Amino acid sequence: MTFAALQPLADRAALFTALRQDSLARELETLGDNRWDADMAAGTLVFSSNADPERRLVARAHLVATIAPGPRSLLWAWAHPQGDPAGVAGQLRDYGAEHGIRELSEPELPFPSDASGDESWITAAAHTVGAVAVELTGRAPYYVAPVGGGTVAVFVLDLPLAPLTVADAAIVLPRVLSSLALPDARTSVWDAARLAGWNLTWTDESFSGATVADASGSATFRFDDQARIANIESSLHAQG
Repeated sequence: MTFAALQPLADRAALFTALRQDSLARELETLGDNRWDADMAAGTLVFSSNADPERRLVARAHLVATIAPGPRSLLWAWAHPQGDPAGVAGQLRDYGAEHGIRELSEPELPFPSDASGDESWITAAAHTVGAVAVELTGRAPYYVAPVGGGTVAVFVLDLPLAPLTVADAAIVLPRVLSSLALPDARTSVWDAARLAGWNLTWTDESFSGATVADASGSATFRFDDQARIANIESSLHAQG
């Protein structure tokens, strides 16, 4: 556990977030071994192939927060010297103010007293923050960038990625779910449909299944008695 008050928001977006992070990873694989460079003035992150720097992926980058081991704190971008008070991170601040989540509405968030604050903890905290940003802004994917001295910056990216269709998701879900623990699978499936713009219908009044659909096809999630995903049945349309 990193920031307990933020975790429910991250959990809700967990499935959609994982699918969009997978889309980013697959896009970066096409570059082979690559590097990233940030231009804060231009507001971009550029991923470049080390073998051929002309092969690049340019993203509009929105700083969400920085997490630093020195002060043992998270600083939200709307309060950061290089951040934008009216930018994307402001949506998190406004949500926190509206819903009484001070961890979102206060400019700086100290690490919990029992936090190790080491590299692995900070990385986990950054992924939690990234998922919260996805949940509250609808933007994805996010990127965690080391910026020196153990500090990391969390960005949400606007990228030329194809929209996430049901067919795309159905193909990668077995692999994605093999390494993803969903604390509340029903809610995560519902939220993935909301964020991806799919239609969702419950299969019965006991919510034992959910069918998501768009122009590419449909997929039905079956849940076991512990509300975990037990099976996925898909019916996909021929594309092209």
